[in-house]
Amino acid sequence: MPFLAMAPKKTRNSLLIILLSLLFVTCRATIFPFFRPPWLLNPMIDSNEGMHDDNSLSSQIFHQEVLDSGAGGGDVDIAAGFKGEWKLDSDNSGVSAMHSILLPKINKVLMYDATIWRISKLPYPADHPCRIINKKTGEKDCYFHSVLYDIKTAEIRPLELNTDTWCSSGGLTVDGTLVSTGGFEGGARTLRYLRDCNTCDWEEYPTALASLRWYSTQATLPDGSFIVVGGRREFNYEYIPGHGQQHQNTKAYNFPFLRETTQMDENNLYPFVYLSTDGNLFIFANNRAVLLNPKSNQIVLRYPVLPGGSRNYPANAASVLLPIKLHRNKNRKIPAEVIICGGAKPEAYGEAERKHNFMPALKDCGRMRITDPKPVWKIEQMPSARVMGDMVILPTGDVLLLNGAKKGSSGWGLAKEPNLTPALYRPKLKKGQRFSELASTNIPRMYHSSSTLLPDGKILVAGSNTNNGYQYNVEFPTELRVEKFSPPYLNPSLADKRPEIVVDELKTELKYEKKFAVKIKSSAMRLETGEVQVTMYAPPFTTHGISMNQRLLVLGLIEVISNVNFGYHSIIAEAPPSGKVAPPGYYLLFVVQQGVPSEGVWVRIT
Repeated sequence: MPFLAMAPKKTRNSLLIILLSLLFVTCRATIFPFFRPPWLLNPMIDSNEGMHDDNSLSSQIFHQEVLDSGAGGGDVDIAAGFKGEWKLDSDNSGVSAMHSILLPKINKVLMYDATIWRISKLPYPADHPCRIINKKTGEKDCYFHSVLYDIKTAEIRPLELNTDTWCSSGGLTVDGTLVSTGGFEGGARTLRYLRDCNTCDWEEYPTALASLRWYSTQATLPDGSFIVVGGRREFNYEYIPGHGQQHQNTKAYNFPFLRETTQMDENNLYPFVYLSTDGNLFIFANNRAVLLNPKSNQIVLRYPVLPGGSRNYPANAASVLLPIKLHRNKNRKIPAEVIICGGAKPEAYGEAERKHNFMPALKDCGRMRITDPKPVWKIEQMPSARVMGDMVILPTGDVLLLNGAKKGSSGWGLAKEPNLTPALYRPKLKKGQRFSELASTNIPRMYHSSSTLLPDGKILVAGSNTNNGYQYNVEFPTELRVEKFSPPYLNPSLADKRPEIVVDELKTELKYEKKFAVKIKSSAMRLETGEVQVTMYAPPFTTHGISMNQRLLVLGLIEVISNVNFGYHSIIAEAPPSGKVAPPGYYLLFVVQQGVPSEGVWVRIT
C-alpha cells in the first residue's frame, strides 16, 4: 500500500490497526457472530459466485449442534403485499380431474375421471377400436378417461382405463406404484395398479375386493400395505393384498361405527383416516371419531363429538393431519394433531336436492391432539364459509385451504357461490392469528375438483364437474383448465433467499432412525439453527376434498454446518423413527430457510 509508506509513522500505525480490525471483524463474522457489525447482520452472496478456497477465512466452517427438532424455518411476512399468484397452466387437460396424485419416479400428475359418461375431450385415435360396454345394446366407449400430466410442459399422455373409477380411492406403494380401489358399478370391487413409468398403463382386476368400495377411503399402514374403509352402504373395512399377491380378497371386517354415523343423507362417506404416531388409525366420520388398532381390529378410544354440523360426504369438510414434529429423544411421545375445517349442516344435501335451498356452509374448524389422554376439540373460525374445499400441507408446515363453495353441499348442482379465495392457516401462531386470505382465482372449483402440491412448491389445481356428464353451457361448466398457484413464499422478491438442495450429494434412499446429510446452496453466509428446517412430504391421493395419506414430517436435526464450501452449508438430519410415523415409500424432501422452501427432491424411506 504505497499511501501508507508516504504517511507519518504514527498515522501509518493507526491506519494499520483500523484496517486489520475491519479485516478481522469482516472475515470472522461467521465464526464469532458477536463481532458482526450491523451491515453484516444479513449478508448476501451472489448465487453465481464461484467456489472459494476452503482455507479462506470467509469460508470457515461453523458448527451448531441441535438438541431437538428443526423447529425453525421462520415465516414469510404475508403483510409484505404478496398474497400469492394464479397462472393458467393449460386450457385443456383432456379429462376433468376428479382424482389426482403426483407420481414420484416420473414427476408427473396422474389425473382421472369416471368412465360412466363414456365421454371426455380425448377420443380414441382412428386406429384404436372402441370398447364395447354392452353387447346387447351395442353401447360403446371411444374415449380416454385418464392422463399423465407433465408438470413442466403441460403435455398429456392418455391412459386406457376400462373399469369405472367414479368416486374411488388410492395410494402409493413403497416402490411408487399407484394402487386404486373401488369405484362405481363394475368398478366397485376393482383393484387397479399403475406402475410409475413413462410407458406404463393400467392393470385392472375387477373382482379383487371383498366389498363394494364407492366413496371409501384408503390409508397406508406402517408396513406400507393398505386398508380401505367404508363405502356407500358398506359398514366394514378390508386390507389390500400386495401387488403380485392374490387378486381376490375375501375378508371384510364389520365396523359398526360407520353404521352409527350414517344419517338420512349419509354424511359419513369418504371418512378421514389418518395413521397416528402410535400405529393406530384415527377414523373420523360425520361428526365423531374413533381410534382403531389395525392389528387387533379393536376400537381403543372414542373421541368427543365435533359440534356444529357434518363433515364428510356429501357435507364435505377439508381436513389434514397437521405436521408431525420429530425429535431425537427416543423416549418422548410424538404427538399427532388433526384439523377439520368447514362442511355443512346435516340437512344441507336434502335441502339443496329436494327444495333447491342452498344452506350456508360451515365456517368453523375443529382442532384436536389425537394422542392426548383426554383429547378435546378446540374451535376456531375461518375467514369465510366453505364446503367441498381442499387442504394442502405446504413444505413450510403451513396449510393452504382452497376450492369449494360457500353454500350447499357436494353433489350434482347442489352448491352455489364458489369460494374463489384461498386461506392460509399457520398452525404455530396464536389462535385468532392463524388464518389469512390470499389472492383469488377467477375459475370456480366446485364438486369434483382436486389439488396437488408440486416439487417447486406451487399447487396444481384442476377439475370441477358438478354435472351429469361433460356439459359446457351451464352455470358451472365441466372444467378442463389447469391452474398453478404460487403461495406467498414464492414472492419474486424472495427468489434470492431460496435455498437449493445439492442433489448430486444427497442420499435418496433413507433408513429409519439413521442420520443423513443435506447440502444446500444458500445466499446466507451463515446458517442459523432457528432459520432452517428439513421436511418430508408424502404425496396424497386427492378427490372430493379428501387427500388420502397426506403427511408432512419436520425432521429432527443433529448438526448444522455453515460454509462447508463458500455459500454451501450442510444439515445433518435424522430420518423418522419408524413406519408408524412415516410409512415406507416416497417423500418430497424440502429445506426451509427463513420461511422459504427449496425445491423438493424425491427420497424413499424403508
